[in-house]
Amino acid sequence: MIGRLTQRVPAGSVAATGAKERPFLEVKDLFVSFPTEDGLVHAVDGVSFKLERGKTLAIVGESGSGKSVTAQAIMGLLDRRQAQVSGEIWLDRQNLLALKPAQVQALRGDAMAMIFQDPMSSLHPFYRIGDQIVEAIRAHRKMPRSEARRETIQMLRRVGIPAVERRVDAYPHQLSGGMRQRVMIAMALINSPDLLIADEPTTALDVTVQAQILELIQDLQAEFGTTVIVITHDLGIVADVADTVAVMYGARIVEMGPTSVLYKRAEMPYTLGLLSSIPRMDREAGARLEPIRGNPPSPIRLPVGCVFEPRCKYAQLTNGLSQTVRPDLVETEPDHFVRCHLTQDERQRISSEVLTALAGERASVAGEQPA
Repeated sequence: MIGRLTQRVPAGSVAATGAKERPFLEVKDLFVSFPTEDGLVHAVDGVSFKLERGKTLAIVGESGSGKSVTAQAIMGLLDRRQAQVSGEIWLDRQNLLALKPAQVQALRGDAMAMIFQDPMSSLHPFYRIGDQIVEAIRAHRKMPRSEARRETIQMLRRVGIPAVERRVDAYPHQLSGGMRQRVMIAMALINSPDLLIADEPTTALDVTVQAQILELIQDLQAEFGTTVIVITHDLGIVADVADTVAVMYGARIVEMGPTSVLYKRAEMPYTLGLLSSIPRMDREAGARLEPIRGNPPSPIRLPVGCVFEPRCKYAQLTNGLSQTVRPDLVETEPDHFVRCHLTQDERQRISSEVLTALAGERASVAGEQPA
């Protein structure tokens, strides 16, 4: 059995008064930008969220919304010589942005780990998968290579790699996409990290393998008590995975709340657009998806007011406010936050209309009466 590691607090870490009351992970006013020849790219614009130990947060949004850069900032993977980063990232009472790069590197792969979108670009093509996992173990724990290999085989077996004794000596190109993703999960979990970030872990996999990978992450999370962040562009895959969903658009969080609340009472027009555009088996044959009109904003020229205003079909109801004033992320009900200039009554009316129409569509296909 692979044991949990004790709490890791490297020398030089920063603690704050009252830190005992902090959640396991807290991101506060995170800003990330990249200077380019065309201007300053605003990749993350004032993102804040909290995550309790052992829970799962899904960060959802289109490409370019800031999801992956947020994860990279947490993992300390941004080159501070090129990226302008400010704010606070508290992980288990340590402010990661106040640590030295060597201290963050010591935590990476040990206290926190990440599963990347493309395992072929993350696994070294010239080394056997078993050797790569063995090195991940020995980088953080003093252990004979033979013992590390036994632990590697044990973990590969846990993540469902068939014929482990043979596959442990395979090269990445000799494995299928689903098996390579399982190897990445094994490598990420081999040192029992407290935080696991999965960045688009099911991209380019068929739907059956997608379900298997998500179920595997859930099972291993329950076994190890790991805190998980799942990053995805597909709101449809997180319903049974996440405790909380944060919807990002234009480098900002535009809605956040418990998963059940977001699916039943989403209020931000962008979130409603995502829900309306999810492909579903219960749609009538030949029925068209309802895409969100327009394109995401340029991160170099984010709108002055609401970032979603140019694509929002309800923007005229704000009397121009959405064009000139940035809306705050406000709590509309306990733990449910929305960034929108529409009044709460307007948001709830629109939400009811959209979600009732979706429910009616499902019912008509199933031959039932809508609830």
